[in-house]
Amino acid sequence: MKKLVIALILVFALPLQVCATEYIAPVAPDSAQKYMPQETDNFGEGLLFVLQKAFDYIDPSVSEAIGICVSTIAVIVIISMTENITAAPKQVIELVAALSVSIILLRTANSLITLGMQTVTELNDYGKLLIPVMTAALAAQGGFTSSAALYSGTAFFASLLTTVITKLMLPMVYIYLSLSIAGCALQQDTIAQMKAFVKWLMTWCLKIILYTFTGYMTITGVITGTTDASALKATKIAISGFVPVIGNILSDASETVLVSAGLMKNAAGIYGVLAAISICIGPFLRIGIQYLMLKLSASICGIFGSKKPIALVSDFASAMGFMLAMTGTLCILLLVSTVCFMKGVS
Repeated sequence: MKKLVIALILVFALPLQVCATEYIAPVAPDSAQKYMPQETDNFGEGLLFVLQKAFDYIDPSVSEAIGICVSTIAVIVIISMTENITAAPKQVIELVAALSVSIILLRTANSLITLGMQTVTELNDYGKLLIPVMTAALAAQGGFTSSAALYSGTAFFASLLTTVITKLMLPMVYIYLSLSIAGCALQQDTIAQMKAFVKWLMTWCLKIILYTFTGYMTITGVITGTTDASALKATKIAISGFVPVIGNILSDASETVLVSAGLMKNAAGIYGVLAAISICIGPFLRIGIQYLMLKLSASICGIFGSKKPIALVSDFASAMGFMLAMTGTLCILLLVSTVCFMKGVS
């Protein structure tokens, strides 16, 4: 009898060990490894570590942005002085200003747009690995309806957002910058109206996708969470009532197993959230610093420069703002999804 009991314990213990390994979050990509903490049990400490590491690597980006800022201000000052002391036509001076500012800013803008596209791709690829793990863990906890609904919603919106960003919005950023340069050089109202339309379209594409996603996740979490909670309660009652003698023991044991699955899911979720932030934090800070420096340059040049070159610098800052919005939106989508999975059954 003793040997039989030990054998049964071993039989039930083996599958639990296998399940635990299934809920390990995928390893963060190489670009994010330098930001990841060694221990990911505590989210607050892990997030603090990620932020500290991010600021440790920030110096080169600040130096680069300051150099571009100083060069831009110097060019606009020189052009402003030339405009006051020369009899050259105003259109010629503004054309030179547009070309000069563009030469300074386009190379950096192109590298940051490319960086933003790479970040979006990495976030999407990591989400494709993380979300199935969270889905399996939530299903093991009893959230069969929740896991299916959350997975389908997250996969759909992440794929949609990535496609919209890479196929539509990134080309539109280049179109926006081209229209800005042309508008500075040619001074045509039609170009200004086209630029305003492109800016409006990019803004509302991001807003509509994010609003729809958060609304879907909210409604899905309320409905499916309640359904799964009711199903679990009914299952426990059935086990307790219909299994003779040991029904209550099995019912309590099932709750213990579900709690264990929840703990494993949360551990994977914390790692996944930190990994997503680590993927995004470096590029986000680099683009953000450039955005702030361009805003500062436009403000300083506004004291003595002409309006057209200053507006062009502001448009380059707006393009960097759109890149921040794109990378931030996909990161938020992945974070919200992971937190919804971690919430589990109501």
